[in-house]
Formats: sequence, C-alpha cells, structure tokens
Amino acid sequence: MNTVFETQLKKAKTYFIAPLIVCLVAAASYLFSDIVGYRVVALILLVTVSLIAMFSNIIPVLISAMLSALIWDYFFIPPHFTLHVTDPEDTLMLVMYFVIALVNAVLTFKIRQIEKEAREKEVKANAIKFYNALFNSLSHELKTPIAAIIGASDNLLSDTNKISEDNKHNLLSEISIASVRLNQQVENLLNMSRLESGYIQPKKDWCDVNELVYSVVNRLEEKLNQHELKIEINEKLPLFKLDFGLMEHVLLNLVNNAIIYTTAGTTITIRVDFIKIVKGHFNLSTENINPERDKEITNLVIEICDNGSGFPPDEIQKVFEKIYRLKNSKAGGTGLGLSIARGFVEAQNGTIHLSNLLSGGASFTITIPAEVSYLNKQKNE
Repeated sequence: MNTVFETQLKKAKTYFIAPLIVCLVAAASYLFSDIVGYRVVALILLVTVSLIAMFSNIIPVLISAMLSALIWDYFFIPPHFTLHVTDPEDTLMLVMYFVIALVNAVLTFKIRQIEKEAREKEVKANAIKFYNALFNSLSHELKTPIAAIIGASDNLLSDTNKISEDNKHNLLSEISIASVRLNQQVENLLNMSRLESGYIQPKKDWCDVNELVYSVVNRLEEKLNQHELKIEINEKLPLFKLDFGLMEHVLLNLVNNAIIYTTAGTTITIRVDFIKIVKGHFNLSTENINPERDKEITNLVIEICDNGSGFPPDEIQKVFEKIYRLKNSKAGGTGLGLSIARGFVEAQNGTIHLSNLLSGGASFTITIPAEVSYLNKQKNE
C-alpha cells in the first residue's frame, strides 16, 4: 500500500512540477523578450518542453506543451495580454508551434520509452544468461557431493559386516567432506539471493578477530592439509564492532578460493592488522590531536595472500563479477564466492582489493572502518 501511495504521490508532483517549470522559464524569458524577440522565446519554450519530456510521463508533457503555447500567445505575440493574433504570419507560427510542441513532446517521450524497454530487455537477457550459467555450474557442483554422499551411504548400508573399520572411516570421511562442500554451495546460493534482494543488514557486535580467523581455519582444516598456512595477527589488535557471521563467510570464501586455485604445497598467509587515521589532522602524534577538531577512524585490515601463480592481469578486474571463473581454470566452484565476499565487505562500508604480488602469488586485502574497544583486552591481561 505504501509503495502504491508513493507512486501516486510522485505522479501528482510531476503534474505540478512540469507546468511550474514552463511558467518559470516563461517568466524569465519575459524579462528579456524585448531584447531577444518573441520568436526566440518560442524556441526556448520548445526546448523546455523537450527537456520535460525526458523526465516526465506523457500527460504532464502534453499539458506543458499546451500551456507553453497559450503562454507564448498571451504574453509574447503582439498584441500582448490577449489570445487574439492579428498578423497572419504569427497565426501560422502559433499553429505550427502548437503542433511542433505536441509532436516534439510525444516523440521525446516515445524515445525515452524505447530506451527504457531496450534497457529492460538487456537486463532480462543478462539475467537469463546469468541463471543459465549458474544452473550449468550448479548441475556439477551440487550433483558431485550428492553422488558421493549417496554412494558412501549405500556402501555403509549394504553389508556392514564385510566392511572393515578403516573402510567405514574412509566412507564416513567422504560423506563429511561432501556434506561440507554441499553446505557451502547452498550457503553461497542463499547469500547471493540476499545480496540480489538488497536484504543485507549487518548485525554488528564486538568481535575478536583472532577468534574469527581461527574459526575459519578450523572449518577448512581438512582442505588445508596439503597447504602450508601462516597466521600473522597483531598482538595489540583491539576488539572490532563487526558482523561476525558476514566476516566469517568472507574469509571462508577467500581462503577456500586460495585452496582451490593453488597447487599442493603452496603457502597461504592470513595477516591481520589495524590502521588509525585522523581526519582533519596531518600530524598523527597523539599529543597534537584535538578531539573536538579531529576524528580518529580505525580500519581493520585483513590480507589473505599466497605464493602461487597469481591472476592473469587482464582478468583481475573481473574476478568479483557473479559466476565469473578464470579462463583455463580447473573445474570447481560456482564463481559466486568472490562476488559474495565483495558484497558482504561493502555491506559493512569496507573495500576489498585484489593484486598480484611481485614475489609471485596473489593478495586479497580487506579494509573495514569500525568501532574499536580495548576494555575486554585489558581485563583479560
């Protein structure tokens, strides 16, 4: 109901604003009519109607066109302040003005409608392309873990007496790995749906980033077995007011992406630090900071890097696009992870940046401005 009311209110405003613009332009033109002449005023009013047609519906545009013709006749065509026109040439001009104003208004509005329809078709075509690509990707990414779960479950249920304890453990391990993979794909789909609907509302609370990092590492423990992991966290790191759940998904997707697209033995490094920025003051020494004048902002900085082969330079700007997968990359993933990571970071007013390292490999850098607290840290110490 509120949406319908707002739409009707906007339409009502358009009916009022369009004629008002014509009147204001006519009033301004009247001041200079002796200098420019009434025929030039006609051109000015025609341009005004054309501009109105670019932003208004057809009825306000037609009203504006008719109003401009009447104003031009009454105030500008001799004799002034009457609708009567004595000169046959002026009569013909008035008729032509009225026709041109209406035709111009209608054509401009139609062109705008055609452009709008073309944009809608393009958006629809892109949406169809996106969902087709997503369906094709999911047909593999969902079927593979489901098939693994069904196969392992059937073996466990077929004849438990003939299956050794080691085989049972291996089958259960397969089910566990496949379940985690399936759960991750479902989570990515749900998260992308939330991003598409614009429903992301961060629920910020005090967050220990150490706990956040190790929670992610524990969830990916089995996948990290073939990689070397380094964790470097600033010991003086305060508590940050963040959405723990969103940040956990961000780090999960970034670390998982590094695992998938790097070879076994690659080193994955997680670095966490913070930067204090004082706005309005160039000298960052604390004794010179005036709290009433200067504002201190603390940015949480998380870097996830590896010493792999990095990203092709011409594809770095595309990796955050939905369902984008690197050319010549191995199978795995739906191409949603990095897009979701960027969406969740931006939902918290942060930024995420990808670059190739000079020493080899790639680096994702997350920067999020957030409130900080040292109270709990001091109590624990």
